[in-house]
Amino acid sequence: MTNALPVSNLRRDVTLPEQRQRLYDVRVGTWLLFIAFLVLCMVIVGGATRLTDSGLSITHWSPIHGAIPPLNAEQWAQEFALYRQIPEYQLQNKGMSLGEFQFIFWWEWAHRLLGRVVGLAFAIPLIVFAVMRHLRPSMTPWLIGMFALGGLQGFIGWWMVSSGLSGDRLDVAAYRLATHLSLAILLMSLALWTALDLLTPKQAHQGDAKVAPWAIGFVIFLAVQIVLGAFVAGTDAGLVNNDWPTFAGGLYPKDYAALSPIWRNFVENTSTIQFNHRLGAYGIGIFMVLVWLQTRKSSQRDIVLWGHAVAILVACQMLLGISTLIGFGRWAPPQIEGVLLGVAHQGLGAILFASAMMLMRASLKPKVHPLKLAV
Repeated sequence: MTNALPVSNLRRDVTLPEQRQRLYDVRVGTWLLFIAFLVLCMVIVGGATRLTDSGLSITHWSPIHGAIPPLNAEQWAQEFALYRQIPEYQLQNKGMSLGEFQFIFWWEWAHRLLGRVVGLAFAIPLIVFAVMRHLRPSMTPWLIGMFALGGLQGFIGWWMVSSGLSGDRLDVAAYRLATHLSLAILLMSLALWTALDLLTPKQAHQGDAKVAPWAIGFVIFLAVQIVLGAFVAGTDAGLVNNDWPTFAGGLYPKDYAALSPIWRNFVENTSTIQFNHRLGAYGIGIFMVLVWLQTRKSSQRDIVLWGHAVAILVACQMLLGISTLIGFGRWAPPQIEGVLLGVAHQGLGAILFASAMMLMRASLKPKVHPLKLAV
C-alpha cells in the first residue's frame, strides 16, 4: 500500500496554467533584457556620434526611406551638398572632403539605424506575444506605453538635431540633448525593471522600508547628475579646465556667474556647467556612502548585493570621469583616445543609473512595482 495522494489533491487545474504562464514570463522577460541591451548600445553609439561631431551630418529625417544610405556617387554628392548648407560646415568644417564627410555620416546613420532596429525588435515580438496570449493582462498597456515612449524618443532625436541646422549654431541645443539622453536611459531602466519583474517571482523579496527612501533619493540625485552631464556634452564643457582636483588652477571658476541674467550660466557658461557636474559627482559619492551603509544593515540579500554593486559602479564612474576630464586635455575628441574615454564614461553612467533603479526596485514593496503580475 502506498501513501500517494489522490490526484484531486494535486490541484493540477491550478498549477499547470500558472506554470505555463511562468514559462511565458521567462520568454517575455528575456526579450526585454535584450531590448535593454539594445538601448544601452544606442546610448554608447549616440555618445560616439556626439564626440565625433557627427550628429548633424544627416540634415533630414526620413523614418523609413532614411534607413537606406547613399548607394552611388550621385547620392553621396546630394547628401554632401545638403550638409554644406548648414552652419556647422560653413563655420567649422568648410573645405571638408567627401571622405571626411562620409566618416561622420556613417556614425549618424548607424545611430539612426540602431534606433530603427530597437523599434522593430520591440514592436514585432510585442505583437507576436500578444497574439499568442503570452502577456499577462496587466502587462499589455504597460508595454504599449513603453513602445510609445520609444516612438517619442525618435521625434525627440529629430527635434534635437533640427536645433543645430539653422542660425549660427555649431551644435544641437544642450537641453534637447539632455532630454534625448535622459529618455534613453529611462527606457533602458524600465525595460530592465520590467524584465526582472517577469523573471523573478514577486515573493522573492519583501522590500525594506528603511532603505527605500535612500534608494529613491539616490536615483533622483543621479538623474539630476545625468542631466548635468548631458549639458557638459552638449556645450563641449569637458574640453576646458582639464585640471583636477583644481579648477583652472583654483578651487572654483572665477567666471561662475559671468553671464547675465544669471540663469544663462547654467546652460551656456562652460565653466559653470562643468563645475556643477563636478560638484554633482562629489555629492553622488558622498550620498552613495550613506546609501551603502543603509543597505549593509538590510536583511534582504538582494538589497545588500545591489548596494555593493552600485557602490562599486559609483567609484569606477568617478575615477573614469576624472580620467576623461584629464584625458580630454591631451586627446580632445574627435581623437580616438578622447572618444573612447567619453563613450566609456557615458556608457558606464547609463549602467550605473540602471543599477540604482534595480536597488530601488529591491527596496520597494512588490505592490508598488509598475506591473501587477499576480493572477
